[in-house]
Amino acid sequence: QVQLVESGGGWAQPGGSLNISCAASGFPFSIAVMSWFRQVPGNNRELVAAITKFGEAVHYRDFVPGRFTISRDNVKSTLYLQMNNLTRADTGVYYCYVKWNGNPYWGQGTQVTVSS
Repeated sequence: QVQLVESGGGWAQPGGSLNISCAASGFPFSIAVMSWFRQVPGNNRELVAAITKFGEAVHYRDFVPGRFTISRDNVKSTLYLQMNNLTRADTGVYYCYVKWNGNPYWGQGTQVTVSS
């Protein structure tokens, strides 16, 4: 049974940082492409970044380079998203995602709130 459990969200001030994690189980994490999505209020869920099994990161949104870094630890079966220089526009729910055996799987999400 595939499980994705996010953690590490919370509150940060503008310009601050957060590092969120996703603990994965139920599939061979080390060979799976993993992704982070987010859903900000009033918008559809959007892809933030993805990372290959080799650790090659692909950032899909122009707000990401230089601020967000996706990484993975295949020994711990954990996906990370380091977020720096946060802005209020980054407020939302961040989801871990994997497509495995043709099926999409989502974590429950972790709330990130950026405010002063």
